[in-house]
Amino acid sequence: MNAPKNAPYERLFTHKHALNESRLERADMAPVAAPGEVILRLDRFALTTNNITYAAFGDAMQYWSFFPTGQDGWGHMPVWGFADVVSSTVEGIDVGERFYGYFPIATHLRMQPERVTPRGFYDGAAHRQALVSAYNQYTRVTQDAAYDATLENYQILYRPLFITSFMLADFLSDNAFFGARRLVFSSASSKTAYGTAFCLQDTPGLTLTALTSAGNRAFVDGLGCYHDSVTYDALGTLATDVPTLYVDFSGDAALRRRVHEHLGNALVYDCFAGSAQNTDFIQSEDLPGPAPQFYFAPVQIRKRNADWGPAVVTEKFNAAQRRFIDHVREPAHGWLTLIEEHGMTAAQARIAALHAGRTHPREGYVIRL
Repeated sequence: MNAPKNAPYERLFTHKHALNESRLERADMAPVAAPGEVILRLDRFALTTNNITYAAFGDAMQYWSFFPTGQDGWGHMPVWGFADVVSSTVEGIDVGERFYGYFPIATHLRMQPERVTPRGFYDGAAHRQALVSAYNQYTRVTQDAAYDATLENYQILYRPLFITSFMLADFLSDNAFFGARRLVFSSASSKTAYGTAFCLQDTPGLTLTALTSAGNRAFVDGLGCYHDSVTYDALGTLATDVPTLYVDFSGDAALRRRVHEHLGNALVYDCFAGSAQNTDFIQSEDLPGPAPQFYFAPVQIRKRNADWGPAVVTEKFNAAQRRFIDHVREPAHGWLTLIEEHGMTAAQARIAALHAGRTHPREGYVIRL
């Protein structure tokens, strides 16, 4: 029940204050499970601008705390991926089983499973006890109703983002869009933004407007889930006689001010949904109109777990996610070009490129180890 003696062990450290800088640490032998432990070997993981956001908020939001390195100034960037059990001393978790979950960029992860069920387990390591439990859960693929072996790359690219999209769409709908008849999305080319638009595109009486750069406008228009689009420099052409909800995926303070000042009384709600471009928290600003409100998906998940029960929430999410992935992976729609890269050095290069903004919204990056 142990890993091969000659299995290599590698882990990628990221400089906490210069996210484009990383270094690779290697050891000759992979770890072996001690009593009460399992070792998982990471097989593949996705890299998106969302991972850069996680790292940028690493200290403030405790993302660095999930996988401490023990080395001052260096962190383990968390990613979503699939891993296989290579060593286990825990009853109910067998070598060879495959799990989906939250991992460091490392070939292997040592965990202390608790609450082991057919569905999976939680990592009970002491340092994770005070952290958000959703990130500590590892799902056994054989018990995951949404799992399809042929769609693993799409699942790790979109599932962590689409849960935000799905629950954001639900949150806005649950609140009757705060009286808005138009939603304006900044960074409309981002996967989380267009996932939200996908969920809301057929809502009667609601117009979805994409706010995007000139360079990304053709891509955004081609998605077909927004009803219209406006470039940032043409923000002033937006009509100001329609009750409007601003869905902010950019985090750009200057843009937020322009939106508030242009829309005036037409702006009924400002929803800050997170950002990859700007990793600063919302600052207290003297803005006209409604104060920006931070949206946090776990809050809406908890509400819907209470309203519907966790089983119904999971069923609804899985169905919506499958519809979305089936749409995304259809080449004729032109939503995604899947780019699969191999090894830790490829991960280093891709992280640097994401940090520098050298990406196209159509591309999705998966690293295989």
